[in-house]
Amino acid sequence: MAEKTRQFVMRHENCFDRDLLIGHVSGSAWIVNPARTHVLLMHHRKLDMWLQPGGHADGESDILRVILNEASEETGISIDDLRLVDEQIFDIDVHNVYESVHDNRHIHYDIRFLVEIDDLIPIPGNHESHQVGWIPLEEVRRFNNALSFHRLVRKTGQL
Repeated sequence: MAEKTRQFVMRHENCFDRDLLIGHVSGSAWIVNPARTHVLLMHHRKLDMWLQPGGHADGESDILRVILNEASEETGISIDDLRLVDEQIFDIDVHNVYESVHDNRHIHYDIRFLVEIDDLIPIPGNHESHQVGWIPLEEVRRFNNALSFHRLVRKTGQL
C-alpha cells in the first residue's frame, strides 16, 4: 500500500485535492490512550460505520496538520490535548470509496498517524458522528471488522 500511495502521489500533482475524482490522499488519526489498551472511535453519521477520526486533505499537503485538525474537529477535543506519538507514518491504507449519494466511486490513499490523548478528558464529539467513545483494543473488531482495522489493532498491540 505504501508503494501504491507513493506512485499515486508521484503521478498526480493535485493528489491532496478531493476534486481529483479518481482518488486522493486522506489522513486519519489512530487515537490511543496512554496505556495503549483503548482506541477512540467514532460512529460516522454519513457513512453509518465506526471509524477512526480523519478526512480529506482538501488541498493541504501537510498531512500531519490534516489529521490533527480532523481529529480535533471530529472528536471535539482541543488540538492542544492531542499528542502525536511519532512523526513516522503508523499505517497506510488504500481503499475504495463506493458510490453513494455523497460521492462518486474513488480511491482513498489514507495516511495514518498514531496519536495519544488522556482518556480522562471528556469527549464531546460533533455533528459528524452519532457517538464517539473509547473502545477496548480487543473489542475493536466488533465495531469495524475491516482488514485495515485488524492491522491497526495488531500494530497497536506490538507497541
